Amino acid sequence: MTDRNPQLILILGGARSGKSTFAEGLAAGRGERITYLATGTACDEEMTERIARHRDGRPSAWRTVECPLNPAAALRAQAKDTDCFLLDCATLLVSNLLLAEDSAGEETVRRALDALLAAYHDAKIDLIIVSNEVGLGLVPEYPLGRLYRDALGRFNQRVAAAADMVYFLVAGLPLEIKSPACRSIEEIEPQRGSAATN
Repeated sequence: MTDRNPQLILILGGARSGKSTFAEGLAAGRGERITYLATGTACDEEMTERIARHRDGRPSAWRTVECPLNPAAALRAQAKDTDCFLLDCATLLVSNLLLAEDSAGEETVRRALDALLAAYHDAKIDLIIVSNEVGLGLVPEYPLGRLYRDALGRFNQRVAAAADMVYFLVAGLPLEIKSPACRSIEEIEPQRGSAATN
């Protein structure tokens, strides 16, 4: 651990953009005790093989904790033995939450993110979150697809607003789109409103 303040970092991008590789590189530079919060589930043979490839590609010293529905609880449980958390990925987390038997739709996603951000603030340990940007394509033609796109988009917006740094990956190239000097929409909008009334 270093003496600097802990950071929340969001890594966004499309499929096969290099998000996970970039996130793992960032995590590796933030201490020796890395805890990988895995949200994927081995629902079929292809996914089982994909998870195995991801696990084999990570340093053997890293701890992997499977938490498809409750990464906040995993973060709290592992905080004493961790220098940096890497959650990969929010894309599957949101899908898992929406499809859970007791899901209340987007409200379930909102509560899970509230819990995750609270756990991060309490633990005071670096947290890197990987997520897909799904808002650049066509509008899904079925209701569940639209719900998923909207829920993940709002999840990403909230994490980005809370994050110290945000990167967008394109063809393996990281674009820094938020640094500690940047301001979010939430910080700018109230100023616009007050300016309009003065």
